[in-house]
Amino acid sequence: MKVIEYMKDNAKNIISTKADTKIREAMSLLIDNKISCLPVVNDKIELLGIISDKDIFLAAYKDSNNFTNDSVRDHMTTDLIVGLAEDDFDYIAGMMTKNRIRHIPIVKNKQLVGLLSLGDIVKSHLTSIKIENRYLKMYIEDSYPG
Repeated sequence: MKVIEYMKDNAKNIISTKADTKIREAMSLLIDNKISCLPVVNDKIELLGIISDKDIFLAAYKDSNNFTNDSVRDHMTTDLIVGLAEDDFDYIAGMMTKNRIRHIPIVKNKQLVGLLSLGDIVKSHLTSIKIENRYLKMYIEDSYPG
């Protein structure tokens, strides 16, 4: 399956932030929306970076007294691995596993068009397994129509 197909079937609002957002506000976005990362975009929705809960934990560890006054740009990851809408879903899953990352932003012409998480990967694989199991059971019971 292509990433674009998955995104059409599982459309979701991408919650993002700007580079000049204060860390405290980014934390509120993460907590209020029960998510673990925020893509960082400019006014043209071009991807500049990503800030995750782990980035914020590290900032808190390094400077527990003042980190909330910092801007997102001070702690965001800018060396990103991104995917394309035309990429194969299994390729994205492999990239996430290989690089030990939990999210991959999906871009088109430098603009953020999606964000895939490990949860999306697991959900997709579980659906495939359920479908395969159904057909195997039908085949074993000799009730498969094909």
